[in-house]
Amino acid sequence: MSGELLGFAAGVLSTFSVVPQLIRVFKLKSAREISTLFTLMLLLGIILWLAYGIYFMLLPVILWNAISTVLVGTLLAAKLKYGRSSTPETEKKSHRHQD
Repeated sequence: MSGELLGFAAGVLSTFSVVPQLIRVFKLKSAREISTLFTLMLLLGIILWLAYGIYFMLLPVILWNAISTVLVGTLLAAKLKYGRSSTPETEKKSHRHQD
């Protein structure tokens, strides 16, 4: 496996690893179990990686971290929308769909 292919695979996996969590949050309309601090720190770290990539003009770093910024930003927005309270219906769905 070439270095570029390895980097591409790492970028795809780490960038899109948040997608299953996003799907779950929007499906259940619940994000209580997601840490706001974790999500904020992750988003800030990704933004710093994006700035690093821009500074050194590293296209793969820019690409994957730009996508990650959108995905994790969406997760943070979902956390702020769905993370504070739950309805009895949300509770039932959450217990039925435990991973």
